[in-house]
Amino acid sequence: MAENDTGEKTEQPTAKKLADAKKKGQIARSKDLGTMFVLVGSAVALLLTGHSLVERMSLMTKRIFSLTREEAMDVHLLFKIVSDSAWNIAVPLGWMFAIIVLAAFVGNTLIGGMNFSLEAMAPKASKLSPIAGFKRMFGVKAWVELLKSLLKFFVVVLSAYLLLVFLFDEIMALSIEAIPKNFGHSVEMLLWMFLALSMSLVVIVAVDAPYQKWDHIRQLKMTKQEVKDELKNSEGSPENKGRIRRTQYEMSQRRMMSEVPNSDVVITNPTHYSVAIKYDAAIGGAPVVVAKGIDEMAIHIRTIAKEHGVEIIASPSLARSLYYTSEVDEEIPEELFAAVAQVLAFIYQLNEFKKGKGGRPVPLAKKLPIPDDFRY
Repeated sequence: MAENDTGEKTEQPTAKKLADAKKKGQIARSKDLGTMFVLVGSAVALLLTGHSLVERMSLMTKRIFSLTREEAMDVHLLFKIVSDSAWNIAVPLGWMFAIIVLAAFVGNTLIGGMNFSLEAMAPKASKLSPIAGFKRMFGVKAWVELLKSLLKFFVVVLSAYLLLVFLFDEIMALSIEAIPKNFGHSVEMLLWMFLALSMSLVVIVAVDAPYQKWDHIRQLKMTKQEVKDELKNSEGSPENKGRIRRTQYEMSQRRMMSEVPNSDVVITNPTHYSVAIKYDAAIGGAPVVVAKGIDEMAIHIRTIAKEHGVEIIASPSLARSLYYTSEVDEEIPEELFAAVAQVLAFIYQLNEFKKGKGGRPVPLAKKLPIPDDFRY
């Protein structure tokens, strides 16, 4: 067994673990947060639309109870009167329900976000198991819910008591107010008390919401071995990754070797290093390294060069400098321009001599202009 791998779930859940849990419907949710938003939304909706709703209901009641004989006996006319009255009520009712629905949506998605899971909707035998039911009834979560219920009771009772103490004189003054003004005043007081009591649940939510997020992460925690296995499954086993790397390396080597016949010169150590250089005068720019290698690869490059008539120049210092400072398919460093230029000039003169268009070139200098920082 690996060191420190005790099987304990000490590691934070990975992104894949969280995504899989979300697909199963396992997300952090705070019921108390949703409840608080619904209650506060209802109180706000009643405060905003209650006055208009009461007025329109009063007008509807007066209209219906003041029907004439002709209106009461005409079914079509009666239906029109009732439908018009109902439509007048529908506007404030619609706004009230819209506010409540919005509050419910926000409260239930504020933690965990939106999620729709068919897997969570599927029936599960474990939910029907009496043993599982007893575990839920007497488990840690059940005790937590019990403590939250007691806390909610004491918070609401204390809030109600404080509100009654604070509004006691105003409540007693209702008895001396004129009718129906005292009815409207009492309803308004009840609505504000309802809002205050709903807001008192903030104390519960402040405890429950962080706890639900913590508990959700705790349930999804992983062992070190589970993290390793997931990483292995997502990225592939070391054997597969090694095989892929080898395949990629072989493909790059074959592609590199296919460029050797197109090179202008191969500069060698002459035994351990080989670097193939190509310069395209029509394009301009600097010479490019099309292939490089050491030991067996160096021999392979020289063999291909010989088979295709590419000139091979022995220059140990330049070959090592090019090998360690240049990459395949990239231009050579500016510091080696002068040395490589002498080699290419020699190759050009040599090719012209072979074609009978010039004299024998002067042998290439043994000491090429290579900066000390580029000597290996």
